Amino acid sequence: MTTKDAPHAEPEKGLRLLRGSGINNKSLAFSPEERRELGLRGLLPARINTMDEQVQILMNTFRSKSTLLDKYIYLMDMQQRRSTLFYRALIDYMSELLPVVYTPTVGLACQEYSHIYVGGRGLFISEEYKGEIADVLANWPEDDIRVIVVTDGERILGLGDLGANGMGIPLGKLALYTACAGIHPSYCLPITLDVGTETEALRSDMAYIGLAKPRTRGPAYDDLIEEFVRAVEKRFPKALIQFEDFGNQNAFRLLERYRHQSRTFNDDIQGTAAVTLAGLLSALHMTGKPLTDQTILFLGAGEAGIGIGDLIVSAMMEQGMSEADARQRCWFVDSKGLVVASRTDLAEHKKRFAHDHAFVSDLLSAVEALRPTALIGASGMPQTFTEPVVKAMAQMNAQPIIFALSNPTSKSECTAEQAYTWTNGRAIFASGSPFPPVTLNGRVIVPGQANNSYIFPGVGLGILASEARHVTDAMFLAAAKALVAQVTDADWSQGCIFPPLTQIRQVSAAIATSVAEVAYASGLADFPRPADLRAHVIAQMYDPRY
Repeated sequence: MTTKDAPHAEPEKGLRLLRGSGINNKSLAFSPEERRELGLRGLLPARINTMDEQVQILMNTFRSKSTLLDKYIYLMDMQQRRSTLFYRALIDYMSELLPVVYTPTVGLACQEYSHIYVGGRGLFISEEYKGEIADVLANWPEDDIRVIVVTDGERILGLGDLGANGMGIPLGKLALYTACAGIHPSYCLPITLDVGTETEALRSDMAYIGLAKPRTRGPAYDDLIEEFVRAVEKRFPKALIQFEDFGNQNAFRLLERYRHQSRTFNDDIQGTAAVTLAGLLSALHMTGKPLTDQTILFLGAGEAGIGIGDLIVSAMMEQGMSEADARQRCWFVDSKGLVVASRTDLAEHKKRFAHDHAFVSDLLSAVEALRPTALIGASGMPQTFTEPVVKAMAQMNAQPIIFALSNPTSKSECTAEQAYTWTNGRAIFASGSPFPPVTLNGRVIVPGQANNSYIFPGVGLGILASEARHVTDAMFLAAAKALVAQVTDADWSQGCIFPPLTQIRQVSAAIATSVAEVAYASGLADFPRPADLRAHVIAQMYDPRY
């Protein structure tokens, strides 16, 4: 069974069809014969539209909305009522719709989620269901789930603890699994684990949809996660579990606990690492310098930063460096200052990057002391790549690599325009959320977006196609290299280190093939290896059309 042929119920008839879940609802695209057969005559007006016409109507209505939140609400309504049309439009207008379906607008949507809540879009598993999670999972109508994105809402983008409001993240991620990699929506399940929130403003809001209590921690929390993972494995034995936007104190240890037991990964740690490594390798194509000669300084030592550092170390080791020497090339500044061996306040996940060096308390001092070739921001702290910091990078490097990765846009360490202006156009820049092209000295420079949507959909498709039992770091390293292979001379000539989003399905197919290759080479694939692996991968990809 391929994703393209994913099973779903026979279409309902009449009003139930028009008011149903949306996968079979063609609205005014139903032909006269279909209207007769399905009991739709009189329930629809006389006009018959093609799908292309419907896409244009959708886009015209979308563009008429005055606010980003109104645009988001409109698209989510279309996803629920007429999902085939929604995915067709998202694929055809990826560059325009992605920033609304996902970052940066999804951050605003999560902040307002309780006030725009519409039911039936995923599962909320409250801690009050402890001991009964299997029964809750049984309420989901689809039996063959292949991808689950789950959050507990503690660290939504750079916005903090949004509790049950974090459901917007799994919804957005899974929309991208379908649009970017062709994984059929019937295979996708968004889940929020509701264990409370530390945000008092939410707990005191009458409209808040989650448990209005402080967040549960410790053994009770761990027991809930364990029950959840085991219940998923029993109910959906082929499902990939993607942990999303968990707090630092849980994200690393849950990944380490389950990565070798279950089919799971953490996109904030591993997906971010892969897209950033790809961006770094692509930038080095422009500078002509090898990876093993780089010194990388990170601002932020949480999930994203440490995950990126770990994958860069793996890539350097693949190119012949020892692990110790590779780690020595990666330095971190956290909220207290430079991460060094003499500090006694370091969390466990930071210690492997704590080197012998004099402590400095601020980023500019760290730049001046370490003379990095690349500066990577994953801090959630806006405008921390100040003009003195960026100019110092430009004094040390002919083409300084500046990655301001924090999401949403309001949290970015600097803007594309600032990075280019302060370096006289010499910076190689990437951000987490999109920035428009910048015109400087008569040249149009296109900033890269280190968007995880380049990586996780293809990884998920590769896991689905191979039925790999586990997700490994080698798969993310392969995904990063496959992404770089999709960048062209035309992209590099305009300063962009990633391929255009319009090619995302081609990119995802290439990544999925590389991930599946790793699965087969490492003996982790349960699906028999096909003669033509790429053709097999492409055969899984759902193409939303009537």
